[in-house]
Amino acid sequence: MTATDIPAGFEPHFRKAPLTDPWEPLYSKKTAKGVTVGLRLATPHTNARGLIHGGLIAALSDAAMGYSCAQATGWTTSFVTISLSIDYVGAAEIGQWLAVEGEAIKTGNTICFAQCLVRADDAVIARASGTFRVVPKKG
Repeated sequence: MTATDIPAGFEPHFRKAPLTDPWEPLYSKKTAKGVTVGLRLATPHTNARGLIHGGLIAALSDAAMGYSCAQATGWTTSFVTISLSIDYVGAAEIGQWLAVEGEAIKTGNTICFAQCLVRADDAVIARASGTFRVVPKKG
């Protein structure tokens, strides 16, 4: 993969996790609304039919919304997922650019509400919403 394969504004993702290690390389960009996580779809991201797996969409949506809540609170708090809801409205294939666009909707002292759109080459293929609980930040 070359730098020209990655849309402008995306950089190597700032946070690594064991769950997402097999999906690397992941990219992200921070906007005024939230954090977008992106990747070029490849075989490890697919189901048996060669389409993007819904579990990948769910995991990346959860992450993008959680990061968006953290950004909305100045990265001073951590969050865990209380609830996650996803509507799958399309499909994506190997080679497409997947962008999971998180946005914090409302933050409070204990709860953050967020949403995201998931796009494959700019076509919306899923939407998600989540509720996140503030937890003490480790270390």
